[in-house]
Amino acid sequence: MGYRVVVVGATGNVGREMLNILAERQFPVDEVAAVASSRSQGDEIDFGDSGKLLKVQNIDHFDFEGWDMALFAAGSAASKAHAPRAAASGCTVIDNSSLYRMDPDVPLIVPEVNPEAIDGYRAKNIIANPNCSTAQMVVALKPLHDFARIKRVVVATYQSVSGAGKQGMDELFEQSRNIFVGDSAEAKKFTKQIAFNVIPHIDSFLDDGSTKEEWKMVVETKKILDPRIKVTATCVRVPVFVGHSEAINIEFEDEISAQQAQEILREAPGIMLVDKREDGGYVTPVEAVGEYATYVSRVREDPTVENGLSLWCVSDNLRKGAALNAVQIAELLGRRHLQKAA
Repeated sequence: MGYRVVVVGATGNVGREMLNILAERQFPVDEVAAVASSRSQGDEIDFGDSGKLLKVQNIDHFDFEGWDMALFAAGSAASKAHAPRAAASGCTVIDNSSLYRMDPDVPLIVPEVNPEAIDGYRAKNIIANPNCSTAQMVVALKPLHDFARIKRVVVATYQSVSGAGKQGMDELFEQSRNIFVGDSAEAKKFTKQIAFNVIPHIDSFLDDGSTKEEWKMVVETKKILDPRIKVTATCVRVPVFVGHSEAINIEFEDEISAQQAQEILREAPGIMLVDKREDGGYVTPVEAVGEYATYVSRVREDPTVENGLSLWCVSDNLRKGAALNAVQIAELLGRRHLQKAA
């Protein structure tokens, strides 16, 4: 016997990936509902490669009664309006928006990092999915933290335009095409031209000069991994369609060598270590697209601090940064609590 699962925001980039991954991983479903705004009502959408078409239903009229899980990928406004309604009906919400991440009554989960925290989901019947850039980073940090205790993390991100949704991807494509033919590359979705450029600005600015994206990486890492870790981030949008990259510098309490770190990462869940000190001996975003793993390369010791390492981390942000992590949370929820399927 399987689960009855709702995907909210099913027509967006992340929602489509959720449906793909549910099918790919053969998640035990008896029924799947594709739900979105009224604009998409009646449209048909593929349930992965299963050959099954789902007719999109209107979120405003959808009844969550009798459904087991709802994977939300429709943004904070939709989550605010409909997630409490779903949760109150007995349908456990796994929310990809930022709305509930820092709520003390809502667990913020990366299954490879803090699976036990999911046990607190009953307080609101809601589980939060972390920010895409946070998710891949804490997967890489967790096994190293267990070995040598992380004191401080300095991270610079190189985030793809898919993190800004379909509009972001369309803008990169259109600007690139326009530049090649001599037309203007007007910025609409982003604050500046993104084609052949980088923008050190993701989300809104805060009073201290950081952006909200940078703040998310700080507070979410603390909640998921360890509140004692000091984190500083610089988040940058780059002209890549899919795949977030991060240059991470880590300072540890205890001694750890690059070789030890490589051995630990090689065996860690969710990580693929590709670290050859030669031309091409590392992973770039293009190679991570469509993959489940968080890739780590360029592991090396930092001689400027005591017990320091630097590394390069790459992942498909639509997958591990969003849809895959949500489905993994659903799998974890089923194993630990619902236990409905064999």
